[in-house]
Amino acid sequence: MRLSFFPPVCTTETAAYSQLTSGPKVITLRKPIWIEEPRFEGYGCSECAWVFKPEGRPAGDSLDEMKEIFERLRNKAFAIHVCAEHARAKKAEG
Repeated sequence: MRLSFFPPVCTTETAAYSQLTSGPKVITLRKPIWIEEPRFEGYGCSECAWVFKPEGRPAGDSLDEMKEIFERLRNKAFAIHVCAEHARAKKAEG
């Protein structure tokens, strides 16, 4: 699995708040990252297993408009996802 912060056009950062404890809340900055895996290539979250899966064909009349709409949908989906609902798989110890 290869993770990178490429392409640099995405600058959306949001704070993820932990509500699992009754004590002080933990704030982590999460950001969209580019992920390249054998069965997935696209954007995901730096702090959990969430990935952006666009639906259907890109909308727009030009390539620039399609890119703008894609980025807006990606940023909106990223901003509203909850990291606790997309926990990463635990690595095997050994």
